[in-house]
Amino acid sequence: QVQLVESGGGLVQTGGSLRLSCAASGRTSSYNAMGWFRQAPGKERDFVATINWNGDSILYAGSVKGRFTISRDVAKNTVYLQMNGLKPEDTAVYYCAARRGYTSNDPTTYDYWGQGTQVTVSS
Repeated sequence: QVQLVESGGGLVQTGGSLRLSCAASGRTSSYNAMGWFRQAPGKERDFVATINWNGDSILYAGSVKGRFTISRDVAKNTVYLQMNGLKPEDTAVYYCAARRGYTSNDPTTYDYWGQGTQVTVSS
């Protein structure tokens, strides 16, 4: 019913910035929250940030707080992740996810996932 397509990943230097986009299509009205997660090789998929469509509930992982900003454009059915002050530790595949329920940092509670976009930060 819903497709999520991430874009905006790439290769940047330490301290650089990227803006990831997640475009949702289909019956997006059935999803109340969107999240960003990331997974580095050999590691578990970790929470990054989440926002509900109303924009009044936002959560960030402690490792990205103050550097990353999640936002949404309901009219465009798009969620963004502005990433500033990137570090090599941020290198991962970043996934957009949709959840029917409230904002959550638990990836197992999300219902649909995008294909991921690679973010590589060189040191």
